[in-house]
Amino acid sequence: MLVLVGYLVVLATVFGGYGLMGGHFGVLFQPVELLMIGGAALGAFIAGNKGKTIKATMKELPRLLRSTKRDRQLYMDLMALLYELLAKARKEGMMKLESDVDAPEQSEIFSRYPTILADKGVTEFLCDYLRLVISGNTDAFEIEALMDHDIETIAHEALVPAHSIARVADALPALGIVAAVLGVVHALGSADLPPSEMGALIAHAMVGTFLGVLLAYGFVTPLASLIEQRVAEGMKVYQCAKVTLLASLNGYAPQLAVEFGRKVLFSTERPSFTELDAHVREVKAAK
Repeated sequence: MLVLVGYLVVLATVFGGYGLMGGHFGVLFQPVELLMIGGAALGAFIAGNKGKTIKATMKELPRLLRSTKRDRQLYMDLMALLYELLAKARKEGMMKLESDVDAPEQSEIFSRYPTILADKGVTEFLCDYLRLVISGNTDAFEIEALMDHDIETIAHEALVPAHSIARVADALPALGIVAAVLGVVHALGSADLPPSEMGALIAHAMVGTFLGVLLAYGFVTPLASLIEQRVAEGMKVYQCAKVTLLASLNGYAPQLAVEFGRKVLFSTERPSFTELDAHVREVKAAK
């Protein structure tokens, strides 16, 4: 929703300011130049990306109109899930977690946290590294390095749409100049027209530059920036799981290990120590 609000603000301020200075809106209506700029940008996007990049970008764009699902409650559920798993491992041994990580959909512990189960990436991340720990002969430093590489790969893949959109935004001002130059060529080819008509053609040509810059910095670049912010926020769930598991591997009790994970969260999603402690107590009381 904020994307649409931002777009309305851009349109209102730019065209409102133009109207206040006495501008003629009819001059700005140049659908042919918009077609040239938009079509060239789309063609460049298709030519410059692989099929999976195009597919990932098209899949990501509709999500920008929806709010993110990774909120404070999800992190509370994640840390409560980790607490339950680590407490079970501490009490009964790591091998007792094998059935939980091999089939999380059928696990009694995982089933209590449907928000985590619905996030396939996070569930797979947890199960993969718990499976490594269960297998034994694991070094905490080696697992940490592997987790870092894994999170880096996940982030790199999630940022592909942002990079492809940013490249389109970078090209739009130049494509606007292309449309403007063609408009000027058209005007110069009609040099026998009266000055008033020649001026109108030049004005129409300059709209191409205006459209290219407006589309780039008012509409397309913000989308790339928004995806980057969402990816940065989305990586926190993996970092929280990573820090919690590593703390447990280094011998910390489950409740303290979860506290380690809490510390890596952004302040807007991070529950307080009291909230987390109360949540963990509820988990313990419900067992």
